[in-house]
Amino acid sequence: MQVPETLQEKLQAMQQSHVLQYFDTLTEAEQAALIAQLEGFDWDILSYAAACEHKQRGVITPIASIAPEERHDTEAQYRTLGLQALKEGKVAAVLLAGGQGSRLGYEGPKGCMDFGETREVSLFGLHFATIKRYAAESGGCIPLFIMTSTLNHDATVSYLEAHDYFGYPKADVHFFTQEMAFGTDFDGKLLMESPCKVVEAPNGNGGWFSSMVHAGLLKLLKAQGIAWLNVFAVDNALQQIADPCFIGGVIESGCECGAKTISKADPEEKVGVLCLEDGKPSIIEYIELEEPYKSERGPDGRLTYRCGVILNYLFSLERLLEIVDTPLPIYRVKKKLTYMDAQGNIVKPDKPNAYKYETLVLDMVRLHRDCLVYEVEREKEFAPIKQAKGVDSLETAKAMLKATGISL
Repeated sequence: MQVPETLQEKLQAMQQSHVLQYFDTLTEAEQAALIAQLEGFDWDILSYAAACEHKQRGVITPIASIAPEERHDTEAQYRTLGLQALKEGKVAAVLLAGGQGSRLGYEGPKGCMDFGETREVSLFGLHFATIKRYAAESGGCIPLFIMTSTLNHDATVSYLEAHDYFGYPKADVHFFTQEMAFGTDFDGKLLMESPCKVVEAPNGNGGWFSSMVHAGLLKLLKAQGIAWLNVFAVDNALQQIADPCFIGGVIESGCECGAKTISKADPEEKVGVLCLEDGKPSIIEYIELEEPYKSERGPDGRLTYRCGVILNYLFSLERLLEIVDTPLPIYRVKKKLTYMDAQGNIVKPDKPNAYKYETLVLDMVRLHRDCLVYEVEREKEFAPIKQAKGVDSLETAKAMLKATGISL
């Protein structure tokens, strides 16, 4: 089998011809697989990611939010509206669970790790318990879509089946895998996994909706009359999924989307900040938020830019369909990626050696005309598990779970 001339020219132009080093030693099936993989790549990612790193930000200004103490008079109304939407089947939940638990010392999907002390407790178990509660309260069906990755899909499905979906109706649970992107070294050269395969890694959580569409789930969304998608991350142990007050608040506001936030504990807290950029809602990553914005405080002493996002968003399906083909910024993220070197040896690095190319769900907010900023109490809704010890760790999450009355 010959490498198509157009592909050879593309690889030469992109200085990536090294991926064909072993081509003549491969079986015909392996050659075909490598050609198909290479022809399926979006090569513009390399230049687009570099351009995104140098893009200038717009004019940053604070955004209004609704704090918990400001909802005393409207909470009951929000809850009624939200419960009605849930009962009518207008809301679906989307769980972003494509990651592994390697940072926690667990070799498997993060959502499956048992961290209970007297009983089995996992992130999946906690999330299913929450959505079950709101489904029962509303008397409706809440479809749950779970985004896995090729790295953890089989293990995730097997785990949930073994646990009988924690008593949630299996018919209401739907899986889809997030799309992949190639991995490169720090010079932009593709890394090889084997003589016939380029290293690939999940392309970030920003592609969740396009992945749903490519998986053929749009037909199901429309058939069930779903109007809103509540997207949330697996690693927050206190995540409130399909919260009727949040849903009702967004519907009542007339906004195209909503975002749950916490008030930042201090200027250095590592959470993205929701604000206005050129008058439209936007989220600035903590590494991008510079002085004087980062430390600016108002007359009440609170941070001016304090709306920290917790990756719990409510998006209108109608607006998502309008923006599904709009490119999101691509980030080059330093990671440890196992690869095959030029001598054919498999290398497992002990420090970051490569770039992954990712999009982020937070950038989808920028494509909306407005957003309800719904502040929640940190102690009740934000216990992220990012690492085994320290800040935002398994240790801190367990303490917060116990403080809310959840037994471990």
